[in-house]
Order: sequence, then C-alpha cells, then structure tokens
Amino acid sequence: MKPTPILDTIKSPEDVAKLDSTQRKQLAEELREFIVDRVSKNGGHLASNLGVVDLTVALLSEFQPPHDQIVWDVGHQAYAYKILTGRKDRFDTLRQYGGITGFPKISESKYDAFGVGHSSTSVSAALGLLRAKKLKNDDGHVIAVIGDGAMTGGMAFEGLNDTGHFSENLTVILNDNEMSIDKNVGGLSRAFANLRSSTSYIKAKSRVERFLLHIPLIGKPIARLIRMIKTWFRLLIRRNAPVIFEDLGFRYFGPFDGHNIDLLRKKLKIAKAIDGPVLIHIVTKKGKGYSFAEENPSAYHGVSPFDKDKGVQPSSSMSFTNCFSDSVVRIGKEHEEVVAICAAMMTSTGLANFRKHMKLRFFDVGIAEEHAVTMAAGMAVNGFVPVVALYSTFAQRAYDQLLHDVCLQNLHMVLALDRAGIVGADGMTHQGIYDISMMLSMPNVMLLSPCNFAELDRMLEYAVVEGKNLVAVRYPRGGQSDILEKIPSEPGIGPRVIREGEEVAILALGIMCEQALIAAAELEKSGINARVIDVRCVKPCDVSTWKELLDGIKDVVTIEDGIAQSGFGSYLLSNLEESGEMGEIRNFKMLGVSDHPLIAGNRKLLLEKEHMDEKTIVETVLSWR
Repeated sequence: MKPTPILDTIKSPEDVAKLDSTQRKQLAEELREFIVDRVSKNGGHLASNLGVVDLTVALLSEFQPPHDQIVWDVGHQAYAYKILTGRKDRFDTLRQYGGITGFPKISESKYDAFGVGHSSTSVSAALGLLRAKKLKNDDGHVIAVIGDGAMTGGMAFEGLNDTGHFSENLTVILNDNEMSIDKNVGGLSRAFANLRSSTSYIKAKSRVERFLLHIPLIGKPIARLIRMIKTWFRLLIRRNAPVIFEDLGFRYFGPFDGHNIDLLRKKLKIAKAIDGPVLIHIVTKKGKGYSFAEENPSAYHGVSPFDKDKGVQPSSSMSFTNCFSDSVVRIGKEHEEVVAICAAMMTSTGLANFRKHMKLRFFDVGIAEEHAVTMAAGMAVNGFVPVVALYSTFAQRAYDQLLHDVCLQNLHMVLALDRAGIVGADGMTHQGIYDISMMLSMPNVMLLSPCNFAELDRMLEYAVVEGKNLVAVRYPRGGQSDILEKIPSEPGIGPRVIREGEEVAILALGIMCEQALIAAAELEKSGINARVIDVRCVKPCDVSTWKELLDGIKDVVTIEDGIAQSGFGSYLLSNLEESGEMGEIRNFKMLGVSDHPLIAGNRKLLLEKEHMDEKTIVETVLSWR
C-alpha cells in the first residue's frame, strides 16, 4: 500500500478543516487507497464508500461534528467518515467480532449521530435531531446524506414533506450515483436522469455566467442577475425537469460534480447561511478511484476479501440464492401465472435470470419493500402467484403489509426470504433472525425452512403449485455443506426423521440440521442415540404429526437460527402443552439467538457465542443425565 502522509495526521474532524485545497484532494486519494486496501482484506461495502470520499472531506471541512450532526442514509457508505473521526487505527477490525461496525452506531463513537442500516430513514432521523436541537437552543447544523436509490423509499418523502411544510433549517444532500445495489428503476430515477443529462441547461447557464462575469464594474447586481438567469433557464430549457423538491419547500441546488471538493465546500457554505430547508443534488461515481469497482459497481457493492490487484473473482460455488434463481426460472416457465418481484436487488436475490427469460413478468419496484408486498397482493387478487424475493432483514420493513394486505385477506403469495438466520459481518441491522417470530405472529401463514438445495427447490414448487395462502420459504446466505447435501429430499413438507434414536430428539430448522447431526454423532460416543428431526414446516404446527415423531422421547432440544424465546421451539412447546400431547417428554430446551442485538462476526463464531453450536447441544443433553 502507498504511504498516506496526510491521512496519518488526521486524528479528528478538526484536522480535516485545517487542510488547504491541495491537501484535501490528496487526502481523498489516500482515503480511497486506504479503503480499498482494508476492504480487500476484511470484505465490506466498497463501491458506495469510494463514491462519497470527496463529499466526506468537504463535509468535515465545513461542519464540526459532533456539534453538527451528519446522518448517513443506510450508512454502508460511511467508511471514510469513520476513518476521519478517530477510527483509522481500528479500521482493521471492521465487521469483525468486537470490532468497529460497517454502519454508523451511536455507542461506537460520539461522531455517529444516528445508528442506521436500512434505507430511506435519514431525513426523518435528521429532522428529529434538528427539532431536538431547537428545543434545547442548540445552534448546531444537521445534515442528511441520502442516495438516489434510498430516495425511492416512501419514508424519505414523508421526512421531506414534514421538513418542507414547517420550513426547517435542514440540509439534505442527494448523492446521485444512479445505483442502489442494482441499477435504479422507476419514475424518480428517470427524473434524476433528466437533471443529470440536461446538458443544454448546464452549458447555456455556464456560458452566460462566464460572459457576464467578465463585464467590469457591475459587482453585486450581476450576482442577482445570474440568479435570475439561472431560474429563467431552468424554466425555459429544462421544462420537464422535476421541481418536486422546490414544491415540497426546499431550496434546490444542483446537480453538481460530487467529486469537486472545492465546489462542494462552496455549496455547503451557502446551505449553512440559508434560513430554511436546502437540498443539494450531487452526482458521484460509485467505485470512484478503483477501476474494477467503477466498471462494475454492482459486483463491488458488498464484497468478501479479495486480491485488490486482480479484483473480485466470480465465485464458482453454488449457493442457496443460485438454487432459488434456477428454481424460480424453472417454475416460472412451467406456470404462466407466476410473477417475480424484488426491491432494488434483482441480482442479489437471484432474479436476474427470471427477468432475462420472462421480462414481462418481472417487476423491480426500487427500495420499497412495503410497496412490493402490497402490489403483489393486488396481483394475487387478480389471479397471479407473486414470488416476492427479499432479504430476511428487509422483509421486516413490510410487516404491516404482509399482515394487513396479504394474511388478513388470505391471499396466495410466495415470500422468498433470502439471507435468513445469522449472516455474520454486516452486524445487528442485517442479521436475518427475526423472520420466524414475525411469521409465527401472523394468521394464514405457512413457513418452510429447507436444509439443502434439493429441499429448497421442492418447497418452492410446493409453495407455488399447492400453496393456498402466504407461503414463506426462508433460506440462508451461502452454500450447503457436505453433511447437508447428503440429507435426502423426501415427499411432503412436514417434519421428518433424518437420524433414528430412542430417548433424545434434536429438532433442527434448515441448515441447523448440520449442528444437530454432528451433535448426534458425538452423543453416540457416550452411548446416547439421538433422534434428529428436520423440522421443514415451521408453521402451521401439526400436533398429531409431532406426537407420532416424539413418541417415546423423554428429552427434546430444538435448535434454530432465530430468536429462541419467540421462535419455533416455544411455538411447538405451546402447542403440545395446549393440546395435552406432551407424552413422555420431561426436558425441553430451546436453543437459538438470545434476546439481544446480534453483533458482527463470522457465523461459526456467532454460533458458539450464542450457544447454538453442536457442543452446546451435546452439553445440554448430557446435563440431563
């Protein structure tokens, strides 16, 4: 890695503000070098962070956090901010267990104004911070940095509407890089494209300004004339450009080059001086400064460790997402009533191939999970079978829509919950550990959990063809182990025994079957033959089936990659007790994630820390002997 002499002198934001123009530009170059080097070793969000380096330097040159508060929407682009606010020396621990997080977090630093992780929240959070400051007579500024992808989320406009209506002194920076994870879609994206591409306006305005500024002895009047000309040209040449932000009550400035630090500083100075809400529209390049990321920003949104000189290499290993992709294409070709829906994550959720083969039946709604689910409900009413693919963590955003618009109307929809369970390095905002509890709380729901690729394929087929209401299929990030691959696929979707045993039963959800089978093999060494049951169908609970499967069993352990206190284990126990079908069971232990935020760390380590590994299963059974 190249030396970073300017970066090495930065210990706090105050040090950034002391730099001159040349030093700031060099700092930006060093930051990009530093970020690429560290992310290549630990993995993380790369392209988005490289795109906002110049903006970050400009912000810290003009504002003084923590007195001034900066809210980063989603927050996966805050690496440069973390580095410049005293966390450079700890950056090697990024996304590691006990290290610094990949997103802003209040408890991590006084400079992190608001904890984030999901999209479209920044304006609302920033407005709350600002109003609290006003009540305390605090004159600090508040700035929200939001991307054009996040702007497609409805909550962003709720915040903008409230801010503009009451004319709050909030500065919103729209970071427009034409991307969320995949290419942005929708009317708002086209509107931003019109702004970016209105070259006739930008060129004409620049020529007139240059001409007028060379006329001597005009002074201040010429500045007023330039502002009038700007407004006139906007109306005359850019008639179709959106004025939505101005209609909402904001002073709109832009679009500007988001990589010109000096220009950004000038615009930020103006924003500070204006009484009322300001929106500064900047255009940036995702992956700026690293050629691999510039050429393919989607592939460099979130990356595992890689060789920075060679770039990220395509993975040849099969994953549950790949399996879902193959299955939904096959099913879609066989059943014309199937439509596929995602929320700005076509490639990440595996729906790119569906779009390739059945474009007219594919819908990407942008970062709008709530809209995706309710739109799907509308399609279900009119005879289609929607397959909505969301990450488990983002499905939480559509809780109300799933309950009110799908479940209460008992509509047939398939919800593909990718990245379910412990996902690791992205930390507490992205762990997929709440979907089981969420689905168990809703009526008219079937929740399925496959242990391997073959089961996922079969469950998706069942969900589409035989499902009658909301069928949710949860599956993890990554691939299947050799142990899981060897588990045979069997007809039906109910629980089934995958290892025989007499006195102890280990009930496992999905890929937790691996820990259950390993534990059973260890228990056998102690003369204990454990029955391992692949749960498969989490909900509904067929008590008669469970009565048969647990016949003669005295000790039961359930293991699931969700919240233990409100998950499958407690759901099954409640049903057995209520129906009076506990049989000979004397001990019943539920293993899962404890009731606390689950921090970043690799999956194996987190399983150990949460007492969800095979060792814990063995110790639990032995403690009953």
